[in-house]
Amino acid sequence: MPDSPSHTATMPGAAIDYERFLDCVHCGLCTSKCPTYLETGDENDSPRGRIYLMRAVTDGRLELTNPVARHLELCLDCRSCETACPSGVQYGRLIEPFRVDMQRQGIKSEQSSVPAWFQRFVLYGMFPYASRLRLSLAPARLMQILRLDRFAEAVGLTKLLPTPLRRMQRLLPPLEKTPPQLPEVLPAQGTQRARVALFTGCVADAMFRQVHWATARVLQANGCEVLVPRTQGCCGAIHYHSGAGGPTLDFARQNAESFDALSADGDLDAVIVNVAGCGSMLKDYGHIAEELGETDDRLARFASKVKDVTEFLMDLGPVAPTNEVPLKATYHDACHLCHAQKISEQPRQLLSMIPGLELLPLDESDICCGAAGSYNLTEPEMADRLGHRKVGHIRATKAEAVISANAGCTLQIQAMLREDGKPLPVLHPVEVLDRAYGPL
Repeated sequence: MPDSPSHTATMPGAAIDYERFLDCVHCGLCTSKCPTYLETGDENDSPRGRIYLMRAVTDGRLELTNPVARHLELCLDCRSCETACPSGVQYGRLIEPFRVDMQRQGIKSEQSSVPAWFQRFVLYGMFPYASRLRLSLAPARLMQILRLDRFAEAVGLTKLLPTPLRRMQRLLPPLEKTPPQLPEVLPAQGTQRARVALFTGCVADAMFRQVHWATARVLQANGCEVLVPRTQGCCGAIHYHSGAGGPTLDFARQNAESFDALSADGDLDAVIVNVAGCGSMLKDYGHIAEELGETDDRLARFASKVKDVTEFLMDLGPVAPTNEVPLKATYHDACHLCHAQKISEQPRQLLSMIPGLELLPLDESDICCGAAGSYNLTEPEMADRLGHRKVGHIRATKAEAVISANAGCTLQIQAMLREDGKPLPVLHPVEVLDRAYGPL
């Protein structure tokens, strides 16, 4: 029998169910799937190593020193270890609440590269609000039109920016004109088979609204009435993955209330999400509420309705697309789709239905590309190492395009491909399906 924990109520990790630590038998099968361990070879940067560190801190056997905090900060929370684990360890249910405790107590390593101003005004003050982010992108779009961004890069002006802002500039894709806002109701094409609501989020709506339009059209083509509630907001992942529990719950309550209002007007078959990170977060609302001491049952009920668009379409039974899409592409598994949501076959099954599309296998498809939400802004060195690793495998496929079901992955992979000198289009599965269905 393990020794009973000697932690106090203020010890980081004190509120975590201790049995979750004991689920890990330290077999090491997770290490071959952990991106940071693959890069560093340091056992402390592996899932079992981090679990040992967190448990030792919780027990009071180890101080949460600078090196210990650093190993925990470096985790991408990609959850690939959960897929590899034969014991069913819920690693996300350990690292996430532990980080919440770290932030509550103001604990971070000396190597942490997130300035307080950047976290407050950019990560928390701008990214979770689509309207603010769109407004902030307007000058960048103008600079791209006038090619001033290329001039600034060529003469080295961008090097004068603070590191996080320089990273943001580097990740920016070509900013096209933003499509109009989706209407609140889009009717089904043909016989109605389902009534769904679309989650639009924050960064995705500001930068990839064309994906929302493609999602709506694909759902309509499959006989779905699509509702888009105006009062929805950010999923809360930006806050939760950096340890800010309070704002996370605020966003969760806002979304549950917004989509509950639609259910009151009639049966709602599903809440559809097309961003892997958002989908994972929304599906976890019930668990997160429990970890943060929230007793609102609406959060778990809302979470039970959430479906990734590829998951939902395969459950519904997709209408076969008929238009040919002559393209050689490779598919990258977004971590929070394949590991957190256990969805890997459905996107491939849908893509295999598209005439003319050749899907090329990608080595290490399910290893993180380094995006991990805001990780590529807060941990630039490791994010770049993983991004270059991913690009190397993409180049080896000789693909003409990359397909990915997560906005963060799209930004990261696009940026890495541009730096590598040969940019490729990075498309969402619904964008390819939209082409195959053709105009409504």
